[in-house]
Amino acid sequence: MFGLFSSVEKQMRANATNWLELSDKIFNYRRDELSTADRTDLQQKSEQLRALLRDKADASKLKLGIEALEPAVRRAGGKFYPRSTVQEYVEFFVVAAIVILGLRAYFVQPFKIPTNSMWPTYYGMTGEVFPTPADEPGAIARAARFAAFGATRRSVDAPVEGDVWIPVGGNRGGIISASQVKGRTWLVFPSQVQQITLRVGEEFVSFTVPLDFKFDHVAQDVFFAGSTDFAATITEKIRERQSVLGEVPSGVNNQHTEGRWINTGRHVKKGERVLSFDVMTGDQLFVDRVSYHFVRPKVGSGFVFRTGHIDGIGSDQYYIKRLVGVPGDHLEVRDSRLFSNGKPITGAAAFEKNAQRDGLYRGYANLWSLAEGMSVDVSKDGYFAMGDNSYDSSDSRYWGEVPRKDVVGRPLFIYYPFTKRWGPAH
Repeated sequence: MFGLFSSVEKQMRANATNWLELSDKIFNYRRDELSTADRTDLQQKSEQLRALLRDKADASKLKLGIEALEPAVRRAGGKFYPRSTVQEYVEFFVVAAIVILGLRAYFVQPFKIPTNSMWPTYYGMTGEVFPTPADEPGAIARAARFAAFGATRRSVDAPVEGDVWIPVGGNRGGIISASQVKGRTWLVFPSQVQQITLRVGEEFVSFTVPLDFKFDHVAQDVFFAGSTDFAATITEKIRERQSVLGEVPSGVNNQHTEGRWINTGRHVKKGERVLSFDVMTGDQLFVDRVSYHFVRPKVGSGFVFRTGHIDGIGSDQYYIKRLVGVPGDHLEVRDSRLFSNGKPITGAAAFEKNAQRDGLYRGYANLWSLAEGMSVDVSKDGYFAMGDNSYDSSDSRYWGEVPRKDVVGRPLFIYYPFTKRWGPAH
């Protein structure tokens, strides 16, 4: 950068020095391969330019010396010179990849929020439903939504006329049954996805969504828009005998298990739109991997950790939760409030918002290890993690503490999608 302010004389001397270094490199590596004429010419032209440097020749003479050396370098260069554009691009991307991998490993790591356990502080994947085809964005709007929000469309049309049925009773972690099948990310990279199967009349129709996407919320909005409790609605349908027993898709590779088909009460004609929605990408943020090497995480911090040593999870992934307990803390939940060491917990805005049930924050749930009247003491080698969306979060209440050695870092900045949440992470 500072070379921009150097004199023409100084810049030309630096340029001449670079040419001589290249010439010496070619000579040392290829002297046995060069013809006598090429080797002699390269040495002579190099020595002439070197002499100009020693004599402190002006810029114009140095330029002539460089121009005389260049043809000799070109003839003798082999793989060192001339350099092709392809070589330069390959070298650039290799160096860039090394730099990015180094930054990711030791300083800053990108992280995507897959689920809504930290909602509404951070958003996982969500579904935006379009009630009618007229509500669906056009081609230009779809492209803009994909670029800004990572929105990808799913739509289903009725293959025949009939009632719409949905499968329940599966084991994919939601009320709607689904199968885990092979798919592709960005239409290129192999991955595992969920396959959702609906029934229209006696015909089946399927579509896929990401593995961590929770289709229950979409099903509730599409088929039971007035309902505030999807599970209660399904229970009521069963009680009213608006369901039938049968095999439903559940498990890996489209296996089936015994479950129920629920009649949604919606009747469609052949070709009519059954449902249409966009899968909106989860928040993507940068994680600081440096700070926690020097300071310990504080209660209230969002923190990212690995799960490989958590027996209750059983796989090695990256999770993000909020730190609610450090070694020695005594935790309990009372009346939707989280208490630490006998006092309402402090250290994050989400704590107070949950305590007040402010807006989208629903309070803390009395579940499992923090059930009403029960408490937890954090061990000397662990951290207790909970999601801000306590009613829909798998966290330390279920699978135990996070080992101190597996803490990765703290969230820094939400860089995508471009919503009102874009900016510093909290």
